[in-house]
Amino acid sequence: MEENNHNNQPEDKQPLQSNSDANPAGSDEQQTPPKSSTDETAAESQSAMENPIDDQEDDEISYVSQVSNSFSPGLNLGFIRNKVVETKGEIRKFVIGQHDMVDLLLIAIFSNGHVLLEGVPGVAKTLTAKVLSSALSVDFSRIQFTPDLMPSDVIGTSVYNMKEATFNFQKGPVFSNIVLIDEINRAPAKTQAALFEVMEERQISYDSNVYKMDFPFLVLATQNPIEQEGTYNLPEAQLDRFLFKIKIDYPGLADEQEILKRYKNQIQSPSLESINAVFSADDLKKIQGLIEQVQIEDQLLKYIAEISNATRNHAKLYLGGSPRASLSMLKAAKALAAINGRDFVIPDDVQFVAPHVLNHRLIMTPEAEMEGISIEDLIKEIVHEIEVPR
Repeated sequence: MEENNHNNQPEDKQPLQSNSDANPAGSDEQQTPPKSSTDETAAESQSAMENPIDDQEDDEISYVSQVSNSFSPGLNLGFIRNKVVETKGEIRKFVIGQHDMVDLLLIAIFSNGHVLLEGVPGVAKTLTAKVLSSALSVDFSRIQFTPDLMPSDVIGTSVYNMKEATFNFQKGPVFSNIVLIDEINRAPAKTQAALFEVMEERQISYDSNVYKMDFPFLVLATQNPIEQEGTYNLPEAQLDRFLFKIKIDYPGLADEQEILKRYKNQIQSPSLESINAVFSADDLKKIQGLIEQVQIEDQLLKYIAEISNATRNHAKLYLGGSPRASLSMLKAAKALAAINGRDFVIPDDVQFVAPHVLNHRLIMTPEAEMEGISIEDLIKEIVHEIEVPR
């Protein structure tokens, strides 16, 4: 098994398909008639070079057959692909460009993870979150974080019932399926801390009672990295609960021209009523069940662990990635593989999600910050230094 995994090149996006394509070629070689006596010397020389390759191809074909028989049947990845295409079509009605952001949001939803959207004002952070939420046929709530927001304004509070002379728990806006928290860094630390339990354990403990959240429960939060006045930095414990921090940049020139063309005759804010719901809660549960069955080899598990371990022992990092970061890379890589129509993970999947999983979990040393190194460049350097499994 190790030999076969060694032959799986990360550049090959469809190794199962390429191996199966080798089978007919192997059959043709076996059916070729023996060469004439004048060609015996050349044939022997050629056979000496071809036989090891034939044996290798037979081993790869046997491995592919074994893998296919073990987990390929029953994985309806076409269902996931169709849903992804439909969702992107709905998002494109209002959001132009930002393709990586849309892909990462879908990966996070399929991985049952929360997302922090960070970008300057006016790059469609809130609009994208609202459009994506409208594409899901589930409950949606929005919480605008402000400096005077209290924890009870988020999770709820006990209300006295004069008729029954009892206190009843009144659920807050966080009791929903998709929760959009706008400008999350504008609320004080005590309000931000109210999200710790619900984001990690998907439950609220209040007055000796535990209230479970309905499936699905996802938090989409936005923040502005430029403005510092009247804001409160998120604690590391809360940042670690986000699967991704997606940094949104300005659109390109062509995309911005397309935005102007689309809205040149529109004064009012765009209405989201035209968005069609693509996912239901049952669809999302089915998709997550399929992603759980996506195969990942032990070599890739070691690869993920090595990336996280390298962040903990790097001279330019004060704080490295936690085991939760490793689990997040694992889940996100499996979701990306399923979106791309594969029931197995390749190193490219890990390399794509690693920067977005780690960029908000790592803290650089003051010396590294003074050198002007960005956390994204440092992550790329770490991933590049680790040997890619083959």
